[in-house]
Amino acid sequence: MRSSGKVLTMILAGGEGRRLYPLTRDRSKPAVPFGGRYRIIDFVLSNFINSGLAKIKVLTQFKSDSLNRHLARGWQLSPILEQYIDPVPAQMRTGRNWYKGTADAIYQNINLIKDESPEYVCVFGGDHIYKMEVGQMIRQHIDTGADLTVSAIPFPVDKSNQFGIIEVDEKWRIKGFEEKPSAPKHIPGRKDFSLVSMGNYIFSTDALIKTVEEDAQMETDHDFGKNIITSMIDEYKVYAYDFNTNEVPGMNEEERGYWRDVGDMDQYWETSQDLVNVSPVFNLYNNQWPIRCFYPPYPPAKFVFADAGKRIGMATDSLISEGCIISGGQVNRSILSPHCRVNSYAHVDESVLMEGVKIGRSAKVRRAIIDKRVTIPPNTEIGYNPEEDRKRFHVTGKGIVVIPKGATFD
Repeated sequence: MRSSGKVLTMILAGGEGRRLYPLTRDRSKPAVPFGGRYRIIDFVLSNFINSGLAKIKVLTQFKSDSLNRHLARGWQLSPILEQYIDPVPAQMRTGRNWYKGTADAIYQNINLIKDESPEYVCVFGGDHIYKMEVGQMIRQHIDTGADLTVSAIPFPVDKSNQFGIIEVDEKWRIKGFEEKPSAPKHIPGRKDFSLVSMGNYIFSTDALIKTVEEDAQMETDHDFGKNIITSMIDEYKVYAYDFNTNEVPGMNEEERGYWRDVGDMDQYWETSQDLVNVSPVFNLYNNQWPIRCFYPPYPPAKFVFADAGKRIGMATDSLISEGCIISGGQVNRSILSPHCRVNSYAHVDESVLMEGVKIGRSAKVRRAIIDKRVTIPPNTEIGYNPEEDRKRFHVTGKGIVVIPKGATFD
């Protein structure tokens, strides 16, 4: 879909991401590095740019410095073509309050919508991993004459109770919404599946302005799921969009319907592991749908030493970013961000190393997430002794060791 003045995009990127702590100790969730060289927000921004939609406001709030710098360095578009990605800090235009909910974030910035005067407004989250050709969802919105279209994905009923669940009729018109119900309703004709909201919305502009302004005058959670959708069901045309029908150019069939929330550290680690398979379920190598980001001026990755039986610099089933040096160490099923170094006889297995991490000689790291510029001393073992790891670091329920920025080893 070509970019036009008809569509304005607003990305909600102000979330604290408390369940991703300590990765969110110094940054917002959308700014958390993912996949080696990317930030989480790069995925939704790439979806819009690849879809030809390049009028984008990014609403920031908590710990936004890292995110703002990333947007300034990596996402400069062409003003002469009326293309922009503008970070918008919380401005307290309607009172001395932070955003009180997703709907309130739009309400506090409603002047941006009125100034632009679009026909349609896309309100998408900035903290999910997926690929979507957004134009297909917009076309459904127009064809159905909808006031609101909500992107949704069929999910097994027995795993759906941690999400917002949409109830639809046979034509996928929404007739109900429940947040994390104990007994999720199923999709008509598909008793084993519920319909999970992805938190992505397309509004006709007049309907959006009217509903968020009305919501602002009431005592609610000011949330799109809990309040806006439910308030619109009877009075407006509200439809669900089946994300499983979305076709991205160059997509593998295995990727159909792939969407991850990366809401906690275990989900972050599991989603990272999806990238390193021989045939990854989420493919970063589709040239027809590039994931765009800022590329630092690092040299190519280097693998050195080939002493058979002694020290060999090698990596298997892994993503190794630019500037990395595998100096006689071994890396397996791991993701290394730019400028990492793995020294001789060291082993890194099923781990995520963020920018500038150094693994000392003969150290062993397994099932770990290590934040930026941490140095692991020689002969250190991480991920082999849960009791010892818990004394120093956060260890998730599935045993993933998370080492924050600035960590030291005595």
